[in-house]
Amino acid sequence: MTLLFLTGDGMRGGRLHDRIAGASLVAITSTAPAYRMYAVDDRFPALERVESGGVAVRGELYDVPLATVGGALLPAEPDELELGVVELADGAWALATVLRREYRGTAPLLDIDRFADWREYRKRNPRR
Repeated sequence: MTLLFLTGDGMRGGRLHDRIAGASLVAITSTAPAYRMYAVDDRFPALERVESGGVAVRGELYDVPLATVGGALLPAEPDELELGVVELADGAWALATVLRREYRGTAPLLDIDRFADWREYRKRNPRR
């Protein structure tokens, strides 16, 4: 089993949550305060680790079979995301989908650090 930190549509109630069907929710937690959070083209969130000025991003931590991550969840993720690792608030590390470096300068990124939570951002900024 693999710890997977989710911040977007893979979380409970999200359109990709069924891709991790049967996975156990371990905790509702956050990252260490070392990340930037973006809305990519206002479609999904993306995390990027930074040296300074980061925030703690809220999300859900799941215990997921690695085969589920690679075979069901990742193929459904947008091209702008890739599998990476994030540091959690308690100092532990987990897999997560993060912004691909090559999209840093090309994808339409909206800084949503002030929300640090995809659901909160969506609640305050519903899709048009």
